[in-house]
Amino acid sequence: MVLSFRGRSTHNLDPKGRLSIPARFREVLKQKYGNAALIVTNTPECLQVYPWPEWQKLEEQLLISPFDPPELRLYKRYFLGSAEECQPDRQGRILIPQHLRQEVGIDKEVVLLGMINYFEIWSPGRLENEFNRVRENYPEISASVAGYFVPKNPA
Repeated sequence: MVLSFRGRSTHNLDPKGRLSIPARFREVLKQKYGNAALIVTNTPECLQVYPWPEWQKLEEQLLISPFDPPELRLYKRYFLGSAEECQPDRQGRILIPQHLRQEVGIDKEVVLLGMINYFEIWSPGRLENEFNRVRENYPEISASVAGYFVPKNPA
């Protein structure tokens, strides 16, 4: 079985803004990444949490272009400029900085979604809105992503 972040779980932040990472996600971090530091950054909808090795791959991809078109600069400024290193404590908790919580409307309750090589942290209301949007447009969305799933040739 491939170790990856998958599934959904609901959690509460403690009064200091710490999130207890689910045991199944901590196991992936331990087995696959050796308890590496985590990088937390924002998107307009949610926070994304990357183990350090996955974050490094993302940074390498963003360095490929010898110059940045304006759109890429804007993306990097927003996505990379807010990134924070968060080292899990002995209880498997990370402190989510206040500015990141405010950016995506996180207060106390959060929903974590596994995304294979990273996971997301959502406000429950925003996630429900996102899921409703996907449900309403599922036929169009599934048709548009069908080309991404190319069967592998058997060896």
